[in-house]
Amino acid sequence: MNCRNGTLAAFVAVSAMFAGAAEIAGTSIHWTLSRHAKIDGSILTVNVPPDCAKEGGSAVAMVDLTPINGQCFSASVKCRGENISRPPEYWNGLKFQFEFRDAVTGETEYPNTRSRIGSFPEEVIYTTVADAGSRLEKAKLTLGLQNASGKVVFDLSTLRIRSGCDIFPVTNGEYRVSYPARVKALPQLRGVMLPGGPCKEDDFRTLREWGATLARYQMWPSWNPKKGDGQLEGFLGQLEGKLDHLDRDVLPWAEKYGVYIVVDLHMPPGGKNGGDMVMFYDRRYNDLFVDIWRKIARRFRGRRMIYGYDLVNEPKQSDRAFCDYWNTQRRAAEAVREIDPDVTIVMESNGYDSPGGYTYMSPLAMDNVVYQVHMYEPFTFTHQGIHRGFGTTSWPDEAKGWTREYMVRRLAPVLEFQRKHNARIYVGEFSAVAWAPGAEKYIEDLVSIFNEYGWDWTYHAFRESPVWDVEKSGPSISKMAPSPDTPRKRALLKGFGK
Repeated sequence: MNCRNGTLAAFVAVSAMFAGAAEIAGTSIHWTLSRHAKIDGSILTVNVPPDCAKEGGSAVAMVDLTPINGQCFSASVKCRGENISRPPEYWNGLKFQFEFRDAVTGETEYPNTRSRIGSFPEEVIYTTVADAGSRLEKAKLTLGLQNASGKVVFDLSTLRIRSGCDIFPVTNGEYRVSYPARVKALPQLRGVMLPGGPCKEDDFRTLREWGATLARYQMWPSWNPKKGDGQLEGFLGQLEGKLDHLDRDVLPWAEKYGVYIVVDLHMPPGGKNGGDMVMFYDRRYNDLFVDIWRKIARRFRGRRMIYGYDLVNEPKQSDRAFCDYWNTQRRAAEAVREIDPDVTIVMESNGYDSPGGYTYMSPLAMDNVVYQVHMYEPFTFTHQGIHRGFGTTSWPDEAKGWTREYMVRRLAPVLEFQRKHNARIYVGEFSAVAWAPGAEKYIEDLVSIFNEYGWDWTYHAFRESPVWDVEKSGPSISKMAPSPDTPRKRALLKGFGK
């Protein structure tokens, strides 16, 4: 699945996307310019001196997104950069960013292009929105630099917005997955995500008491995007320790207590830059990622309690890449299958494994692949009190459209993928913060959908952060305390059939 260059010599108005006829020049859009931005003809130049990095520079325009409600879309523009400084936060720096609000849920999204540091020659850069929500109105489009100095030059005559995700063309459109008899014989599996640190035997004893049959084992070696290659040795050492713990402790306990294990590489080599995974853009890390999975496949071949290899947690790619999120997982899957032809592969969608990513997800031309999705929607509900600007909201909320039917609609692309490709679906993560009003009802509604569809699932997370732990309760992050019986725990046990 190769990326395609979607450059046009005009800005295609969103309102004309489906007609395919009307185009307006980028220079005819009304831009609001900051102090360090200027437009000469179709060329926008943002030049921020080093002593003005905090101020940054930008051009801003409003765009109508109503014609692409509920669909993914892509935007592209030609751009070059000179001496872009490293910003204080990963979401700062180069801006080719949309800001839009879902008119139903009230959620605001800020999709942006991949961050770049230093200088780069003129190229087409992309911003991709995996899923545009249920109802959109206006979007603010920003080009420039935020909290960074340097120079960026945009050719506005090449600016283009279109429905669909051009850099992710669909392939294997008619492929239907088949599964071996041992996988077909498995019942629906239900469980939790295991602690990020070392597991204990009591964890598995408790899971058996609860009725859980599946657990996702996260391997999360640390990677700081500001430290670069100097941390590679430490990253690989931490990963080796997690594999030793899996081999020595976790898999024996899993067998003893009857809990299948999903082996999850939660952080890939190279880490993330601006939310995007670096390995999609850097061949060295991409090759290392594949080699890591070769090593895991050799070490754990034939271990019967392994449900499957979850190749990469929440892939995120917003720009054209050397090897995109889909092909990176394909490479790793093929490498694993050369060593272990029988193991189940678990593949994830783009956009942090979002349901919307399934609108352009392609199946691998490979059998015995389980397809994973994560569900944290509406995000302003599930993550209230964690992210700044998220006020208190409740579940359900008819006025906002937050009902069980809302969840059904959001998960519809996954269900359609399941039916079209005969795919086994696994919900790797879902949750709501402990203090969210109605969190137990949110969990109950989601689990009822998963159980209705026959999807395997693991709750995020068991005895990890107190924010998500159903054995703790409290009004905020700093005031969580152990609580043996919480409404969220009762909802989870109900999902397990207890």
